[in-house]
Amino acid sequence: MSVPSLDQSESAIVARLRAAGCVFAEEEAQMIMSAAGSPADLEDMVERRAVGLPLEHVVGYAEFCGLRIEVDAEVFVPRRRTEALVQQAAALAPSRAVVVDLCCGSGALGVALAAALDEVELHAADVDPAAVRCARRNVIPAGGEVYEGDLFEPLPVGLKGRVDVLLSNVPYVPTVEIELLPAEAREYEARVALDGGVDGLEVLRRVVAEASQWLAPGGILLFETSERQADQAIAAVTGAGLPARVVTDDELDATVIVATRSGAEAAEADEAR
Repeated sequence: MSVPSLDQSESAIVARLRAAGCVFAEEEAQMIMSAAGSPADLEDMVERRAVGLPLEHVVGYAEFCGLRIEVDAEVFVPRRRTEALVQQAAALAPSRAVVVDLCCGSGALGVALAAALDEVELHAADVDPAAVRCARRNVIPAGGEVYEGDLFEPLPVGLKGRVDVLLSNVPYVPTVEIELLPAEAREYEARVALDGGVDGLEVLRRVVAEASQWLAPGGILLFETSERQADQAIAAVTGAGLPARVVTDDELDATVIVATRSGAEAAEADEAR
């Protein structure tokens, strides 16, 4: 007696995903069916999504700023709210900008900003080898370079004092709150991409401590934070000598800090070098 095959119709897949708790089951079913290369592949992808893997890890990409960004297993999935950070950067960036995407993950921010601007010199870095491998597949086709290492450490020294836009979407979840995150993030994304230390700002403080050495005069640093952390984040940045302001986007539910290397601060940094 033959074993009956599983129903792989769209309606059946939608029902399986909805039963697994997927709120946007119809849209997810269409994405999975489009990405699957064979019936066996389709069945595997539906099953992985049903047991809780992030959709982006299942299909292998994320939609971000109108682009398709490749995202590997365990690599941080770019959030839609972070599009607000890219929008701010695009509005403020000079022509022929030198851009650095620090803590780049998949490289989504730098790639999206490069797509929005002309003649960008793009560099990206991350401490996680898996993220670096993934970022290279996104950033290199966009004309950029990707480096593996801790924050600024792997960047070419020739970038010091030349960076017009520093995108640094550092992890900002307090360590004790990691376990409160949705399972998709908590179980399937690298902890190093989420954990911001005791108060969520430890990595940020390390970035702002060195940012002035890398920013060009008038260069800008942009990063995302939570609304409740905004005041502390501003204090950390201004304490490092960078005037800063908060930009909120209610539609995307985003809080972005924009800091600028002023002329006076630039002179002090140049003297220190």
